[in-house]
Amino acid sequence: MKQTSVTTNAPCWVELGTDDPAAARDFYAELFGWRPESGVRPEDGGYTQMFLGEAAAAAVTPRYAPQQPTAWTVAIAVADADATAARADAAGGKVRKEPTDVSDLGRFSVVADPSGAVLILWQARAFAGAGVFNEPGSLGWVELATRDAAGARAFYPAVFGWSVAQSEHYTQWGLDGQDFGGMVVMDDGFPPEVAPHWLPYFSVADVDNTVGRAVAMGADVLMPAYSMPGRRIAVLRDAQGAPFGVYTDGGEA
Repeated sequence: MKQTSVTTNAPCWVELGTDDPAAARDFYAELFGWRPESGVRPEDGGYTQMFLGEAAAAAVTPRYAPQQPTAWTVAIAVADADATAARADAAGGKVRKEPTDVSDLGRFSVVADPSGAVLILWQARAFAGAGVFNEPGSLGWVELATRDAAGARAFYPAVFGWSVAQSEHYTQWGLDGQDFGGMVVMDDGFPPEVAPHWLPYFSVADVDNTVGRAVAMGADVLMPAYSMPGRRIAVLRDAQGAPFGVYTDGGEA
C-alpha cells in the first residue's frame, strides 16, 4: 500500500535549498504545475511553499548556511521532535540542529544518520506537511544513497520503527504496511565527493515527457528513464544542481 497522507514516522515534506530560489520556483512550477506562495512574515526568510492545486506539495528556500548543499531535504513526521532527536543521537547519528519551534506551525530538528545523510524531523502543530502524495506532481518515494547499508538498516528501524524488506539488489523501507522508500548502495558509479543523501522522487504522468521538458529547461539527466517491475523512473539534476527523481507507476512487469 502506498502512502496517501501524512503518517507519523514516515516522509511528510520535502524542501529545496538553493542559491536561486526564484529560478527554482519557475523551473518546478513549469515542470510539475506547482503554484508558489511565499511567506508574508519577515521571519519566513524567503521560504516559499509550492502548491499543487490547493494542496501544499513542497517548499523552496534560500540556502541558510555556507555549508548547506544545493539539494532537496526530506522531512519525517514525528510525534516528538526532542525524543526522536535523542533516539537518533543514541543510535549513532548526529543532531545537526537542536529541536526548535517554528512559530505555531510545528517543531523541527535536523539530524544526520551515522553515514552523514541528513533528514528533518517535523513535529506538526498548525502545519502537518504535504497535502498530497503519490499523485502526478507530488512526492511519492524517498531513497537513501549510502556507503553504509548495514548501518542504515540498524539506524532507521531504531529511530523510526521502519520495516526493512531486503531483496538481492534493493532495500525497501515501510511502516504499518505502507511502502514509502528504499536504499541504494553507493558504488563506483557515485563520484567519491558525493556524500550520502536522501533523494525525493515525484510522481509524474509520463516520465519520458517530463525528462524531455526538464532538459529543455536546463536540467541534466543523471539516470536515463528506464522501466522496472511496476514503475518507470529517471533521475535528474535541476539547473541549480539539486538532484531529484521522477517516476510513473505501471512500468514493465
